Amino acid sequence: MSHARTVWEEGREPGRQVVALGAAVALTAAAVDLVATGGVGLLFDLVFVPLCVWLALDVRLDDFFTVGVLPPLLMVGAFVTLGVGRPGILGDPGDGVVQAVISGLSHHSEALLLGYLLCLVVLMVRHRTLTARGDRKVTRNDPDRRLRA
Repeated sequence: MSHARTVWEEGREPGRQVVALGAAVALTAAAVDLVATGGVGLLFDLVFVPLCVWLALDVRLDDFFTVGVLPPLLMVGAFVTLGVGRPGILGDPGDGVVQAVISGLSHHSEALLLGYLLCLVVLMVRHRTLTARGDRKVTRNDPDRRLRA
């Protein structure tokens, strides 16, 4: 018996592609916010939180761990990239790279916490949904790792 796929069952992208997509979107959001407002602020946060949810919905079951640790790494990576070029964007103009990254993380800690929490909740729900189905089986031998009926 076949049933309609739910949003929890749709993710099929490999972890590497999800990481690359997340990094590209996070850096683009930071760049757009920088151009629009002269710094990294609310616009970045408003993109970062749904990005974390989207990545958790897009990844395949075998790569849940990759996305489970991704949100803090995405934010740190984006801030290190910005901090190397212009540390004053994230902190005080006289700050070094490390201090600028720490300042950026502290200023955006709410978005990081919310994005990370939502990412983990989505992964938990997806894991329970995918593994609780007795009539469907996740196979590791499937080349594109799709769920089979």
